[in-house]
Amino acid sequence: MGEPATLDEVRAWPALVPLSQAARALGIGRTTAFTLAARGEFPVPVVRTVGRRQKVRTADLVRYLEAHGGEPS
Repeated sequence: MGEPATLDEVRAWPALVPLSQAARALGIGRTTAFTLAARGEFPVPVVRTVGRRQKVRTADLVRYLEAHGGEPS
């Protein structure tokens, strides 16, 4: 999984990021992220783009992290 992204790193990301990248910001693994998204339980809204690609709005991630003290879940 690697080190979780810091809040400052997340703020510098593009407007939409892949679900796996959002998972890194939240400190959760890729498989867990996709499982949570499939159940509709990912901590922030997931946007479906072309095909089956799942992305997350960086602004939603930042709001979530700020509300939780800037720490991964």
